[in-house]
Amino acid sequence: MFRVNKAIIMAAGVGQRMRPLTLTVPKPLVPVNGRRMIDTVIEGLHANGITEIYIVVGYLKEKFAGLPAEYPGVQLIENPYYDTCNNISSLYVAREHLEDVMILDGDQIIYRPEILKAEAERSGYNGVWIDAETDEWLMQTDEEGIVTSCSRTGGAHGWQLYSISRWSAEDGRQLRKDLELEFEERKNRQIYWDDVAMFCHPENYRLGVTPMQAGDIIEVDSLAELAALDESYAAAVKEVN
Repeated sequence: MFRVNKAIIMAAGVGQRMRPLTLTVPKPLVPVNGRRMIDTVIEGLHANGITEIYIVVGYLKEKFAGLPAEYPGVQLIENPYYDTCNNISSLYVAREHLEDVMILDGDQIIYRPEILKAEAERSGYNGVWIDAETDEWLMQTDEEGIVTSCSRTGGAHGWQLYSISRWSAEDGRQLRKDLELEFEERKNRQIYWDDVAMFCHPENYRLGVTPMQAGDIIEVDSLAELAALDESYAAAVKEVN
């Protein structure tokens, strides 16, 4: 058992699939029913006693400037590679904070703060068990609850991976080494940071799953999904279509 004492929030992306809305507002700062997505993430962390928070910014970085004043303990880290590399670059620029840490995306809505609990049996991701077919990343585990494989193309009867993960001090140090190897030496810069542990160096980890339920968190991937949650965006969807 270990306890997370800090968090890294990934918020540097362009939000391409949410345009034109994200031409002027970074996706994590888009309000849903009057509350910005990233507020649900930060407040969920606070509810679990996690107040040392690093937010990695890039696209429209100036829009995040007020967050440290709103939330004491928040610090911004600039990702200068955000427009040329995938999100491996965002974790790379925050790599000095990878011990006893939670890593999560800023463009999701947390409905049940308990899913961001600081304690974990082992490093690994939050997941929702599903029996139906999905095209999302799907993890398989053994009888001990250790992740044995992950499919990028989905499948059925497994744990759907969500963008909330915890890393112990030991695993965090290993993740930093593997991250630096891929980003600096191998110039492997067009991958997700999650690929590092899941696909590039799975032999270095014994990851587990923190279970949660569908509906505890919503990942908004399009304007249509946003409008389904907040009808004030219906007009924006019509304009695009």
